[in-house]
Amino acid sequence: MNFRKPLLAAAAVIAIAAPAAIAHRQWMLPSSTTVSGTDNWVTVDAAVSNDLFFFDHQPMRAVPAVTQPDGTEGKVENHNVGRFRATFDLHLTQQGTYKVAVVNEGVFGSYVLNGERKMLPRGTNTANLAAAIPAGATDVQTAENVSRNEIFITQGAPTNTVFKASGKGIELVPITHPNDLVTNEPGNFQFLKNGKPGAGLSVTVIPGGIRYRDALHEQVLKTDAEGKVSIKWGQPGMYWVMVNEGGERGEGPGAGGPGGGQGGPRPQPAPGAAPAAPGGPQAGPGGPGGRPMGPVRARVSYVTTLEVLAP
Repeated sequence: MNFRKPLLAAAAVIAIAAPAAIAHRQWMLPSSTTVSGTDNWVTVDAAVSNDLFFFDHQPMRAVPAVTQPDGTEGKVENHNVGRFRATFDLHLTQQGTYKVAVVNEGVFGSYVLNGERKMLPRGTNTANLAAAIPAGATDVQTAENVSRNEIFITQGAPTNTVFKASGKGIELVPITHPNDLVTNEPGNFQFLKNGKPGAGLSVTVIPGGIRYRDALHEQVLKTDAEGKVSIKWGQPGMYWVMVNEGGERGEGPGAGGPGGGQGGPRPQPAPGAAPAAPGGPQAGPGGPGGRPMGPVRARVSYVTTLEVLAP
């Protein structure tokens, strides 16, 4: 057994270093995405983790909303939150496609009070925004944050009723139905941003099982002018897809770059440099911890888990 000690020591070093380079990913993983018959149950795992579809960080605590194939509201059953994952069941009683979704909407930003810039508190939304800004505050800058995490499960033949857009955040409009994906055909999708074609959105595609391979096998694509993207699949299996835009600070020296909205690195000011303020770099008070400030931008993101089958 002595030969294992150097390997274990090396693994410990890697484990310590790894979290700094790995972003946590939120996901839902159904036990089945397509079933036959007229009365079925599907169990879903939901978590936030480093390794896709492996429980190693924390559970997803929100209770998802369910849209049934006829457009009516359904519900999850047996919702349970554990240490590393949440689980729930979905009872399928209708023919067609169900949508299971967690949508988070909020407002973030900052204001100046008595010469000091302060951030809006967590939990601020459009309903309580006025109360979150104290009297006498100036230079108020806000933006909305809409994140959407959803999966689709079909009993019988696929249907499209659940894809009716709400006009908020990023939403999927299928060209290829998400429950009808095979490895020898590309998956073609359109994404809307606030009800309009989402041009230039970043689309990240990662196959599951990254815990057991060295390469991530990540694809990073962009939607075209109509918000459309074509994804070529590798091996059959579950795929995690994220579409996002925003979260960056204003451009220029000391400003943030892409990646700030989804666990990417946050830029830090150069040694000895004064933090930047909203409205331009080096313009005044900085953010918490000396983080450079710039004009806030809306953050929108979309996550789904897709099953791709062999032909």
